[in-house]
Formats: sequence, C-alpha cells, structure tokens
Amino acid sequence: MAKFNLARLKTNKTINKESAIAYTMNDKEKLVTQVLTSLFNENKFYGDNSKDILKTIRNVIKSDAGFIANLCIFVRNEMHLRTISHVLVSELAKSSEGKNFVRKVLNKIVERPDDMTEVLAYYINTYGKPIPNSIKKGLADSFGKFDEYQLAKYNRDNEVKLRDILCLVHPKAKDEMQNDLWKRLLEDNLETPVTWETELSSKGNNKETWEKLIDENKLGYMALMRNLRNIIKSGASNLNKVYCYLADESRVRKNKQLPFRYYSAYKVIKNEGIGTSKIFDALEIAIKASTKNINRLGGKTLIAADVSGSMNSRISAKSDMTCAEVAVLMLSIANYICKETITTTFDNNLYLCNLSTLNGIIANAISIKVNGGGTDITLPIRHLLNNKIFVDRIILLSDNEINRAYTYSIGYGGPKTCQALVEEYKKKVNPDVWVHAIDMQGYGTQQFIGKNVNVLAGWNEKIFEFISASEQGVNNLTSKISGYYFK
Repeated sequence: MAKFNLARLKTNKTINKESAIAYTMNDKEKLVTQVLTSLFNENKFYGDNSKDILKTIRNVIKSDAGFIANLCIFVRNEMHLRTISHVLVSELAKSSEGKNFVRKVLNKIVERPDDMTEVLAYYINTYGKPIPNSIKKGLADSFGKFDEYQLAKYNRDNEVKLRDILCLVHPKAKDEMQNDLWKRLLEDNLETPVTWETELSSKGNNKETWEKLIDENKLGYMALMRNLRNIIKSGASNLNKVYCYLADESRVRKNKQLPFRYYSAYKVIKNEGIGTSKIFDALEIAIKASTKNINRLGGKTLIAADVSGSMNSRISAKSDMTCAEVAVLMLSIANYICKETITTTFDNNLYLCNLSTLNGIIANAISIKVNGGGTDITLPIRHLLNNKIFVDRIILLSDNEINRAYTYSIGYGGPKTCQALVEEYKKKVNPDVWVHAIDMQGYGTQQFIGKNVNVLAGWNEKIFEFISASEQGVNNLTSKISGYYFK
C-alpha cells in the first residue's frame, strides 16, 4: 500500500500477536489492510478484529473523512465488498467530519435494494435513532434506481424493511408510474418476482426446473456459480449454455466475482467427481478473463504463500474456503501474470511448488498442499540468500504472524526481522529487489519496510495492478484510494 523511508526502520518497531518483532502502520495503512481482508463480524484465527476496525475507522474520520469516503466507494466498486461499505458510510454519517460526504457515497455504493436496508439496520443497531439527514437524503436518491422486480426481490420481512425506508425518507417519484409502484410497496402488493429461488420452491430441484431456468436466462452469474453442483447432478441437457455463459468475458467483468468463488465452485465439482473438462475449462477461462487487464510482470519473481496454522481458519462461517486456500489461489494468479517465477509455500518449512505459467490458475492452486504448521516468513528470503538466486521481485502472501522463535534461528546477536534479511539480500544479490507484501488477514502490523517495499492487502486479483504501478513509481494502493472519487 505504501513505500516507506529507511529512516523509519529503527523507530516504529512493535510486536505481532506471536510476540515477534514487526513494524507499526499508521491508521490509514492499517485500515486498508483490515478492510480488504476482513469479513465484518467474522472470527479469525486470532479472533474477530471488528472492534479494532471500528476504532481505526473512527480515528481516520477525525483526521481525514474524505479518505474514508473514498475507501468506502473503492471497496464496494473495485473490491466488491458489501458489508464493510455499509459500515464505513454509516460511520461517516455519525461523525460531524464525515456527514457531508454521505449522500454522494450512498449514491455510489447502493447497487441493490438491500444495500439500503443494510445501511439503515447497521446505523440503528449501532447508534439508534434519530437517523442523520445525510443518510435520509442519500437513501431517497437511491430509492428511485429500482424497478418493481428489484424491489419485490428484496422486499424481505427483516428488521428493517424497504417500506420502512420509503416512509422514513419520502423520495420524490419521477412520474405517476413510480408513485404507484411505491404505493403498492407500502401496501405489500408488489407482483411476486419470478426468481430461481421461487421457481425451485414451487417446481422442485429437478432436471426440468433447471433446464427451464437456464433456457429463460433466469439465473444470474452468481446463482449459476453457487448452483453448479445441483445443475450438473440434475442431468440438465443444456449444460453447454451454462458453460458458455460462465466463460463469457463480458459477463465475467460485469459480475465482478471474487476469484475464490471460481476456486470454490471448481473444488466442489472436483471433489464430488461430477464434472467433465468442459466445466473446468469454463471456470479457468473465467478466472483468466478477470486478470486480462493486469499488466504482466517481466523479469524473475519469487512468489510465496503462507499455509501455516493461523492461515487455516475459514474466511467466513458460511464459507468452506480458508485464508490459506485464498493465499495459494492468489499465488497462482500471480504466477499466471509473471514472465518467470519461483513459487513456494511455507509454514515452519519451505515447500517448493514450481508451477507452469501456462497451466490453469485454479488447477495450479488446487495442486498445492496446505499444511498448517508454524509461520516462518523468513524462509523464502533465506532460500534466495542461501542459493544466491537473483530475482527482480518477491511477492509474499501472509498474515504476517511470524512466530518469535523463528527470528532467532537466522543468526546470532538476538532476533532479526524479515526486513533485515531483505537488506542482506540487497547487499549480496540484488540491491534493487522489490518486496510486495500482500497482507491476507489485516491484524495491523507488517514485516517489511523501507525502499522498494510495497505493502498491499486483499483477496481480489485487482491487488496485482498495484505491483507494476508501484515499481514504475506511478501509484500505490493508499494513494489510489486517497484520490479515488473525492479529490
């Protein structure tokens, strides 16, 4: 996310959750790593850090509310994270410093009707009433975006309902047709939408139902991904249409799936032994299409993914994906966009897993064993040093929770940081090497600092856009966010 001056090396040391030496981050740097790697109110190996995220958000709002406004829009539009955008805009609305941004921010992040209800529910559950005028105005603007189908689809009997918002914000209808639509919403008299959920409920999870849904284009991209197992097992005769839909580049780019969604679908089908090469090809084509606009990286790159025990907790209670699996998938994407690579994983041991850049991204990721030992981030760097291997850059994907014991095993005179090894590598092998440290968990400390260090965070392939840009001195993640919408 940023480049740092070498002068800071001795002034901002701290310890991580394993009591090893680490470096502090300023609040903006810390918040970016937290927001891009944390599903809000979800537990991690070292506990739920949602309270710490809120503390950091509130601190940054006081000093630079515009940064929070930009971050909110960035995470929703570029990183496709919904819940944290609801939190960010609500926290802006609560503050005197941020309230002037809220109306425009809501206009940029409300993409579905339930974005509105989630924002309001978060605010009421966190702060109670009254509701700030900035939220009311933003929701009133957003309400007019949606037609009857969209409103009916998300007209759910939750704590905060769409009609509650309508009564609260009193949006101005653009014409009599819209006025009638909102009147019927208040009366709970909207036409029941025909969705894949309602069709399955009324007609059953069977071959005929899936064939009809596919032929009538009633399944959105995410719905197809989530239901691939059921569709294939049903024996539907129009699977070729599904494969073509999933592999269509324009749909891939429009639907903005996080890359681990493709991995998860691939893994389920592979593990159940129900797929053929066509579905695996479609998923590979789709994930490669999502990387098409990322600059390819020349030279030689070491890519290392952390597969230690602290990375083996699930990213969400509703997901079967672990953070380690996300890391090896991100490793595989990085491998695909690089000209020449050395790929490794590590826990308390180093595992060489060199991959062809011509192979499938998901197939490569699934081939990598996830182990679960301790966390020794020094190992990939020591491998380069011990073998005097020249690389142009090092890409590391880790939660940064190196165990204190491992910092003692690399020499005499007390513990050494991972950055100290990088400095040694610069002296002995390549003085211009870049270190791109991709934080996978957002615990708030980092292992690398100084010249040619680029600290990133996230589970999205877009993170790799900042590698080429930072090496060219054009952009980094924090500066990109700072000027993303509000200058």
